[in-house]
Amino acid sequence: MFFATAPAAFQASLRRPAHSGSAHAVERFLSDALLSARQAGTTYTQDDTSFTLSLDMPGIAKEHLRIAIDGAVVRIQSKDDAPRRYRAAYELPQEVDSALSEAKLENGVLTLKLAKKVPVDTSAELTIQ
Repeated sequence: MFFATAPAAFQASLRRPAHSGSAHAVERFLSDALLSARQAGTTYTQDDTSFTLSLDMPGIAKEHLRIAIDGAVVRIQSKDDAPRRYRAAYELPQEVDSALSEAKLENGVLTLKLAKKVPVDTSAELTIQ
């Protein structure tokens, strides 16, 4: 599997690359080599309620893309029958609410509006005996 690290503009807001471990050194090397071509067509912004990620996806139809959200990690990949191959993963600084998020592919640009998950306070008060 090849996972692209986030472009330099993302590094300030990302905790770490989505791939880790020394066992994947060759995959990281190849992924980094391909990253420079992807960086030019990638933008990232955020506000109080959401992250917006825009990626150039020329030649790929929406039927050929798969987007998965797992906590704070967003994985984008082309399906096997797609005319072009694409695979990337981004780890965001906060978990994403997939139910409130949306994706739009228009004129070769994939725009993901990823809603930030509202943190839930799970603290409990203990009675002192």
